[in-house]
Parts: sequence; C-alpha cells; structure tokens
Amino acid sequence: EAHLVESGGGLVQPGGSLRLSCAASGFIFENVDMAWVRQAPGKGLEWVSGISWSSTFIYYADSVKGRFTISRDNAKNTLYLQMDNLRPEDTAMYYCTKGTIRTVGTVGSQGTQVTVSS
Repeated sequence: EAHLVESGGGLVQPGGSLRLSCAASGFIFENVDMAWVRQAPGKGLEWVSGISWSSTFIYYADSVKGRFTISRDNAKNTLYLQMDNLRPEDTAMYYCTKGTIRTVGTVGSQGTQVTVSS
C-alpha cells in the first residue's frame, strides 16, 4: 500500500524559507511522477509543482515560479519542495501526490501546514 508522509511545515515570516519533505513507501518511488499540491483555508486544492520520475520534466504554477524549487532523491524515496521568499498567500496545507506531474491527483496523506505571517 502506498504511503506518503509530509513534513517540514511551520510558521514563517514573509520573505522566509521552508523546505518540505515527502517520504514515500509502499511503491516503486523511482518510477513514479510526483507533485506538490496545497489547500488554503476555505479554498480547493491547488496544484503547485510536479516532477517526472527521472527529474527530466519539472513544472511550476505561475504563483510560485521563481520562488519554489521541487526536487527528488530516488535513493531516499523522498520528494522535496524548497520554498523561498514566502508570502502570506502561500499559507496552506501542503500535500504530495503520486502518479501526476501537472494535476492535483489524489490526496491521501495528512499534509504539512505552512503558515506565512508576521
């Protein structure tokens, strides 16, 4: 059974940085495209970024382009999201999803909360 566990969220001031991690198990991580999605309070799920299984293809939502960097370490079965120059509008619960690059996919994990506030 596939299992994804996000971590690394927290409270940060505007302009600050956070690095999210997503630990994967129960499937062959190195063969699977992955994505980060988020859900702000009172809003629907929003696709943030996606990466192909080989890291050859990487995509970002316009709202985070130039500020966020997605990466993966297939040897460690882990997906990352480096978030720099954070803004209050980045406040959301962040989830990783499998099997997709440019869509939300299916969220089945607990997520990690990111709050950007002064």
